[in-house]
Amino acid sequence: QVQLVESGGGLVQAGGSLRLSCAAFGLSISRYNMGWFRQAPGKEREFVRAISKSGISTDYADSVKGRFTISRDNAKNTVYLQMNSLKPEDTAVYSCAAHGGSYGVTVRGSENYIYWGQGTQVTVSS
Repeated sequence: QVQLVESGGGLVQAGGSLRLSCAAFGLSISRYNMGWFRQAPGKEREFVRAISKSGISTDYADSVKGRFTISRDNAKNTVYLQMNSLKPEDTAVYSCAAHGGSYGVTVRGSENYIYWGQGTQVTVSS
């Protein structure tokens, strides 16, 4: 059974930092490009960051440029999202996902992801 389990969310003040982790079970993330998405109440799910299988290539949403960093440790079967300079508008449920296919523009589309975690809540207070 494939599982992606996120952790590290919580409540933080604006300007603070959080590090999210996504641990994979039942699949080897080395075979997948991985992505982070978020969904705020009343809004559609949006792309945040993605990373290629090797970790060489990454993509980001303009809203998190220079603030959020994605990384992966294939040996630990885990993907990370380091979030710095957090803003209230970053408040959302953050989910990781495994992408099916070659790395490219499709990593920005949630419909191209095969496996999803349940998500972890991030709340940024002003």
